[in-house]
Amino acid sequence: MSKVEPGNSVDMLDASKIKALPPLLYAENALEPVITARTMAVHYWKHHKGYVDNLNKLIVDTDYSDLPLEEIITGTAGRVERAAIFNNAAQIWNHSFYWNSLKPNGGGEPPAALKKMIEGSFESVDACKKELSSAAVSQFGSGWVWLVLDAGKIKVVKTSNADNPLTQNLTPLLTIDVWEHAYYLDYQNRRVDYVNAVIDKLVNWEFALSNAGK
Repeated sequence: MSKVEPGNSVDMLDASKIKALPPLLYAENALEPVITARTMAVHYWKHHKGYVDNLNKLIVDTDYSDLPLEEIITGTAGRVERAAIFNNAAQIWNHSFYWNSLKPNGGGEPPAALKKMIEGSFESVDACKKELSSAAVSQFGSGWVWLVLDAGKIKVVKTSNADNPLTQNLTPLLTIDVWEHAYYLDYQNRRVDYVNAVIDKLVNWEFALSNAGK
C-alpha cells in the first residue's frame, strides 16, 4: 500500500487526485490497537473508495468534472439538486482530512505553538480535549467533530452527515469521524471509548498546527 509521511496533507488532499483513491498515510494495522486493520480496511477500501467512485460517476459531463474538490464542495453546498455530488465530494475530503488527523503514537501534548493557541481559546489543553470528546460523543447520528480556527480562536464544532467547516468559512485543524462505520467493528456502541482513545493516542497535533498556519 502506498504511504506518505504522517501529517503530510499534500497527497491526501490534492484536488488532482479526485479520480483516484488517495494513498493511505500508513499501513492498515499502524493505528492498532485503537483502530484495527479490519476497521481500516472496511473504512478505507469500502467507504472512502465508494465515495470516490460515486463522485466520478456523478460529475461526468457536468460543470464540476474539472473543478478542484474544495470548489465542488462549496459550489454544491445547500443545493438540493446537487446533494448527491456534495455528499460524495465532501465525504472524500472529510475522510482524507481524517486520515491526516491521525497518526501512530499520536496524542499526548500538542506542540508548543499550538498549545499556546489552545490555551488562549480554552482554559487548558485538557479543557479542549474534553470539549472535543463531548462534542463527538453527543453528535446525534452520523457526522464529524472538528477543531477549527475561527477569527484567530480555536473552537470545537460538529457537523452532521457529510457537512464540513469549509461551508461555514472556518479553517479546519483536525477531525474525528463519528459515523458508525468508523468504530463499530471495534467498539460496537461504545463511541465514547473510541473517541477518547483517538484523542489520547492517535490525534495528530502536528497536522493541526500546520493547518493553523504555524
